[in-house]
Amino acid sequence: MKRISLLICGSLIAAGLLFAGCANEESDTTAPAGQKQEQKQPTGQNKQQPAEAVPKKVGERQYDRAPGMMIDPAKEYRAIVSTTAGEFTIQLFAKDAPKTVNNFVFLAREKFYDNMPFQRIIKDFLIQTGDPVGNGTGGPGYTFEDELNNGHKYEIGTVAMVNNGPDTNGSQFFIGTGEQVKGLNNIPNYTIFGKVTKGMEVVQKIAASETKPNPKAGGENTLPVNPVTIKSITIEEN
Repeated sequence: MKRISLLICGSLIAAGLLFAGCANEESDTTAPAGQKQEQKQPTGQNKQQPAEAVPKKVGERQYDRAPGMMIDPAKEYRAIVSTTAGEFTIQLFAKDAPKTVNNFVFLAREKFYDNMPFQRIIKDFLIQTGDPVGNGTGGPGYTFEDELNNGHKYEIGTVAMVNNGPDTNGSQFFIGTGEQVKGLNNIPNYTIFGKVTKGMEVVQKIAASETKPNPKAGGENTLPVNPVTIKSITIEEN
């Protein structure tokens, strides 16, 4: 699978940082790297969904198509992300990015993200996760459309999708961790679907992880030496 990089196959100067990188046949699904770049219902596993809404599982963390609409965009959704470094909460923008939030909620309730590492770290820019392969090359087996220009801006704490061009969203996402993420407001090509509202200190702890060159990303020094992993994501709704 081709690298899904935020800013794919090219270069970008934003907030004083050069983001560059070009996807190989097997390069990383990255977030801003250069246009290479939950009354709680903990998981909702017992909810009955229309048969046509539920994708068929065709392999380990792989599905035949994107999920049909399973959420109610009029409701509020939160994701409690438990990691090996601590816990943080994401307020999901269901009204403004319903397809993207629907996809995220589906994957979280499927436990897709459990035991998944943050595989790309740029301390003053972002942390990235959501790859079932763990090296930046994977996805859920399908893609879905962008929901851009939805009224939100890239800033510290912003949660947005990684893509490989227009309408190629899958499972990988990033969280803004520094001022450099604001540079993406000049090229708003990545669907914003949430924001960290609690536990930002945990996000910053992950962002401070020691990194080393990633051979799958042209030697980019973004691969965590000791990756922090997601233990579980619990969806709350009201």
